[in-house]
Amino acid sequence: MTYDEYNAFCASLPATSHVVQWGGSHVWKVGGKVFAVAGWANEAPAFTFKASDIAFEMLSHEPGLRPAPYLASRGLKWIQHYAEPGLSDADLKSYLRQSHRLVALGLSKRARQKLGLDAG
Repeated sequence: MTYDEYNAFCASLPATSHVVQWGGSHVWKVGGKVFAVAGWANEAPAFTFKASDIAFEMLSHEPGLRPAPYLASRGLKWIQHYAEPGLSDADLKSYLRQSHRLVALGLSKRARQKLGLDAG
């Protein structure tokens, strides 16, 4: 997946916003909370996303994937796709969608309503 494909996909999710920060990383948020980051790799894009507990355990040891630097070291369940083979584009999109959902569910009911997000 390229940065352009990543940005287009994240933009298609409900109530998202985009900012470039942290040394040029493409950061996507829902309700002001980060759900995806692309950047921090010298040769190819690295994609970082929040994962469920089960997904985190499953993906942490797969080739091309790792617990996200900085975030996982603080006990957060974030995965980074940083090298081949990693995830297919379809699987990466699925995990990005799940990350968006997990972060949105962490928002207050009022915030979700204001953003037009389903509470479930």
